[in-house]
Amino acid sequence: MIRTRQPTGRAPWPLILIEGGEKSGKSWAAATLSASGRVGQTYWLDLGEGAADEYGAIEGSRYLVVEHDGTWESILGQVREIRAEAERAAQAGEPPIVLVIDSMTAEWELLKDWATNRAARSDSNKARLARDPGAEVKVPVNLWNDANTRHRRLMTLLMTFPGIVVMTARGKEVASLDASGKPIEGSREYKVEGHKNLAYDSSVWVRLSRDRAPIVVAARSVHAGVRPGIDEPQELPENWSLEGLIFEALRCDPQGTRARAMTAIQAGAESPDLDDLSPAARRLLAEAEDAANVEQLGLVWTAITAVGQAGEITLPEAELVRRRVQALKAEMNGQGVQAGAA
Repeated sequence: MIRTRQPTGRAPWPLILIEGGEKSGKSWAAATLSASGRVGQTYWLDLGEGAADEYGAIEGSRYLVVEHDGTWESILGQVREIRAEAERAAQAGEPPIVLVIDSMTAEWELLKDWATNRAARSDSNKARLARDPGAEVKVPVNLWNDANTRHRRLMTLLMTFPGIVVMTARGKEVASLDASGKPIEGSREYKVEGHKNLAYDSSVWVRLSRDRAPIVVAARSVHAGVRPGIDEPQELPENWSLEGLIFEALRCDPQGTRARAMTAIQAGAESPDLDDLSPAARRLLAEAEDAANVEQLGLVWTAITAVGQAGEITLPEAELVRRRVQALKAEMNGQGVQAGAA
């Protein structure tokens, strides 16, 4: 059965990335959003910036500083708590909760340091450091994968946040690198300092500068989209604000806007042999996995023949299910589970 639904056509709450050089107004823009009467409580998660207390003096600002102990568990736990509060506010019909993370540059630096600290405990790196305390700690791919997994968990919370999220990050021009990682003489490129997918995952990307007009680099929006390779980045007016960008340009409506709908991808660890199984074979396998004793496995074993005779499963599928039942029976007998005939 094909399972479908009609698209809602509603604009989701934005996940906004504001990046730029030092002292370009990133944190200021986030603080002024909290003064808007169109948003609810704003929560400010300060990661390595230290601007939260001072910017509370901005006229009209009304945000709360989120306390944490600097560890990943504390930071992620606070984001989960704020997300739950945003869900409550949305269900109650209250103005949208705002979460400011200042900055995502510091978030990725934290995860890089975590991967490096773990790598330093390996035998090979400990031997290298014993010979030369100034030697580079080599971080293997599996630890970078772990860091990426942690970042992805945070981003999933932010991408499905039932309210408004504003992320700041540092950005600047750097020397271009070739395939081997060496600088290319005379070549420069702009780089957002953070995880490589940070700009990709955001729904709106704003760049601020101390000497140029602010621009919307990209926006995923029917109403104010910026098409990559087609549209030039859009300059923002001199009196721009996040409030105007969210509620006017993007047309977010507290009565109709919802969190971005994303079904979590389930990796699993099953054999590729299971990819094309019939519903009947999947049902028999599930019943075998759920069996509490060998007698229940025997019922599955008997059902294999009946379902096969009815043409609901193929011979290879029947053989696959039988092998699984036999393996489960062996595991049960080895663990001393009540014996029977399968």
